[in-house]
Amino acid sequence: MSNASDSTEPDNFSCSEETPWDNSCGFGDDLELNQFDGLPFSSRYYKLLKERKTLPVWKVRCQFEDALVNNQLVIVSGIAKTGRSTQIPQWCAEFCLSAQYQHGMVVCTQTNKQQAVDLALRVADEMDVNIGHEVGYTIPLETCCSSDTILRYCTDDMLLREMMSDPFLEHYGVIIIDQAHERTVSTDILLGLLKDILLQRPELRVVVLTVPPMTEKLLKNYGTIPLISLEASCPAEVVHSNSCNKDYFYSALRLVLEIHRTGESGDIVVFFASAKEVHSAYSILQNEGSRLGAELDQMVPIVLCPNQRGVLAVLSEQSKSRRVFLSIQQGEDVWWTAESIKFVIDTGVQIKMVYNPRVRAYSEVLQSISQCQADIRKQLSGPAGKCFRLYPEVSLPLETPSQILESNITPTVLFLKRMEIAGLGQCHFIDRPDPEGLMQALEELDYLAALDDDGNLSEIGIIMSEIPLDPQMAKALLASCEFDCVNEMLTIAAMLSVPSCFLEPSAGTIHEVAQCHKKFQHPEGDHFTLINIYNAFKQSQKEQYLTLEKWCRDYFLDHSALKMADAIRSELTDTLNRIELPISEPSFGTRTNTNNIKRALLAGFFMQIARDVDGSGNYFILTHKHMAQMHPLSGYGAQSHKLGLPEWVLFNEYTLSENNCMRTVSEISPQVFIQMAPLYFFYNLPPSESKDILQDMLDPAGSRNCREKRQPTANGSDASRECATVAQTYDRCVIQ
Repeated sequence: MSNASDSTEPDNFSCSEETPWDNSCGFGDDLELNQFDGLPFSSRYYKLLKERKTLPVWKVRCQFEDALVNNQLVIVSGIAKTGRSTQIPQWCAEFCLSAQYQHGMVVCTQTNKQQAVDLALRVADEMDVNIGHEVGYTIPLETCCSSDTILRYCTDDMLLREMMSDPFLEHYGVIIIDQAHERTVSTDILLGLLKDILLQRPELRVVVLTVPPMTEKLLKNYGTIPLISLEASCPAEVVHSNSCNKDYFYSALRLVLEIHRTGESGDIVVFFASAKEVHSAYSILQNEGSRLGAELDQMVPIVLCPNQRGVLAVLSEQSKSRRVFLSIQQGEDVWWTAESIKFVIDTGVQIKMVYNPRVRAYSEVLQSISQCQADIRKQLSGPAGKCFRLYPEVSLPLETPSQILESNITPTVLFLKRMEIAGLGQCHFIDRPDPEGLMQALEELDYLAALDDDGNLSEIGIIMSEIPLDPQMAKALLASCEFDCVNEMLTIAAMLSVPSCFLEPSAGTIHEVAQCHKKFQHPEGDHFTLINIYNAFKQSQKEQYLTLEKWCRDYFLDHSALKMADAIRSELTDTLNRIELPISEPSFGTRTNTNNIKRALLAGFFMQIARDVDGSGNYFILTHKHMAQMHPLSGYGAQSHKLGLPEWVLFNEYTLSENNCMRTVSEISPQVFIQMAPLYFFYNLPPSESKDILQDMLDPAGSRNCREKRQPTANGSDASRECATVAQTYDRCVIQ
């Protein structure tokens, strides 16, 4: 794989030959026309070029270009702030230009959508071209590209979805996988599939950008391939805590104040374990900052989230005040241009959501960060800065665990099944998924009728794979076409694809927030409440567009979440139109429409049913026999004292760590559940009183016989098998 002797790339790209560039492998200062757009270079281009040549990555340009010419796969290893994410894509663009783009253009993946945008803007500036023309980007719900684009930044999940229509990525001559060390599900799948694609396309080049701890694993997976290591700048001074500090949150805040009181210049970044800690720290530092003496500069805490718009503008903004950036563990590389940061405070822990396939639920797990993450954070302070680690100098886990080992991989399996149809071979996982999670994913797809009797994608499964939603929601949306409620289901799917639109109340506003949200509550459940909110949002948009954000604030709703839901709904509508599925006219509010929405939801979410076993809100989940309660933000929680709680409910999400709470809950009829759930799923439910109630409805006489035979007898196992045999006589659910 590593040898490309049969490649058709022109030899004159190598640094050792005569090229259109100067002998230092950079653009010659005497060059007047930009090779990408044919226009004269601006003065800013030469200024930026001078800065670029000081980057550590520039020292290996010749080595990289030679490796790219002679090998299909190249690994570049180096920490952040070396310039690898901006310079290497430009050199790859020159490589494709030298071949007249006959094998395609360049794409560079990112794990963070805002970083994809920021990098595209920076690189367009350095190349002296217009964003959206020669250089562009593609992120979820936003594309800034044209037919002239020869270098495109995109998120890894967007490139993966592009493979649905272009399985061998034939549109590209060079594919750059950046931030491979982040180990996202999409990046790992890309790395696994590209191993097979390289065998099919000898002209293709793949460049993997990562950090040292990940390098050995990649070399072991891919074999003998070129490795280019970037020299790191002088490491920052590191100060470790002497003991394992369980009170890391307040220790970090005290350290911020101590640094500020020294008067030493430089901004501070603090890495906390969760977004909740970040917002708590923001409030505390704001209060403490107001009490500081006049002799000190102002201290300005800033919450900085990985996907926040204008990250680079915030980081590069010059300020006389000391800024304290508060962030969480994801996407440390987002700080790649943060020159003002001189102090890094690393708490060394993170809260991750880890999926448990046995109960089909995520749980919050507090765990140590990896050595890889710690090294990235250390470099952010630069050679003149300090990194304070609030943990002892002990060995951390070397690598960041792959998300594919901690996630629900049902969507991944659906995608890979689709790729098998397209002709791609087995995905060569760097870390293979857990067998239990894999079996659960296949079982779930089988229940959803996405697989045929041979384990391949069924016709319904192929259609589900076209819809950019989780399989359960894709199946519900597909079922809504039969039940004539597509319009409403599109809204539900969009609203559940974004963060919660409800702003959580602060102390003192709980009653006011509850009263505002109560205006949207629907008696049938939270799914219907979401439709009410979206419809009110759209109505307000028509009537008073200029005050839409104010309308959201007045009702304690998140404007950005609703705006994103609107965009996702439009994308889903386009997808249904493309695959020629019918979209019904709105009929929300009628009894028929309400019943049809519940049927469509049950077609996809029949595995997420619970029953109130004592009338007081203690819900028994049928699939795994756990007990759960309504989430406090559920509409049922607000009205339970008046109307009582429904006995049978369908829920969208269940989290083990939130007091075992169910989120987005709606009342359902057990009779409709029996009608919609495949009977081979129903009879696989573990025994319980709730299952007996359902079985009585389904087959009163047979249910009594089964219960009698389940009494302790010598041949109890035979009785169970007999009941299972009776179950097999029923046909599968009609909605498949």
